[in-house]
Amino acid sequence: MLIVISPAKSLDYTTAPGTSNFTMPEMLEDSEKLIGRLQKMSPKQLSKLMGISANLGELNFQRFQSWQLPFTPENAKQAVLAFNGDVYQGLAAETLSEDQLQLAQTKLRILSGLYGVLKPLDIIQPYRLEMGTAMKYYGSKNLYEFWNPAITKKINEAVAESGSGILVNLASNEYFKSIDKKKLKAEIVTPEFKDLKNGTYKMISFFAKKARGLMTRFILENNISDVDSLQAFDLEGYNFNPRLSKPENPVFTREN
Repeated sequence: MLIVISPAKSLDYTTAPGTSNFTMPEMLEDSEKLIGRLQKMSPKQLSKLMGISANLGELNFQRFQSWQLPFTPENAKQAVLAFNGDVYQGLAAETLSEDQLQLAQTKLRILSGLYGVLKPLDIIQPYRLEMGTAMKYYGSKNLYEFWNPAITKKINEAVAESGSGILVNLASNEYFKSIDKKKLKAEIVTPEFKDLKNGTYKMISFFAKKARGLMTRFILENNISDVDSLQAFDLEGYNFNPRLSKPENPVFTREN
């Protein structure tokens, strides 16, 4: 079983990593091409390209100017520990054991607008570049076109390595679109998380993102390899809801 998740806009490069183990991103050559283009852009141009504030444009201008190879533990950090958004709050990778982190190297991939596909312990330098960015490069009109063939190939390889032929999609729609599903050699399972609001179960973005991280942790902690075992997920009040579920879309609900 392979899990895919999205990256996060929030980053943590101040907390020391709890592990000294690390690996290198496998698509750095492509990342370097994108960085070369981004380094030629002004803060104002970056703000316009990414639809962000002037302050964030300046911050990411400085990040891109500082980006350099080779990556080392001194100038980069493990991706699963560097990302710090809602999904990663649920995953709480900093509390995983070394054995669980090594298992994650086989069972988990992070999709990225700059790095393509990341293993959890791949070290990365700070950045912001969302997959939906309409950045034209190398004949591609956006990052989806730029990354799609390479990302699909890497995910197929990782699914094969995981040994089960199952891909658990815990990524956002924006990032999962970077994979060509027609060429994906896997059974795709997309869990959904809904909270009871005004008498109806609804997907609430903040809670759903954290739940994706919780589900990722649940799979790693229990070394789950089959779809049916996902139904046992019961963290933070969520429970499997058979009435709302389909085989490819197990739904987990909770009542606050």
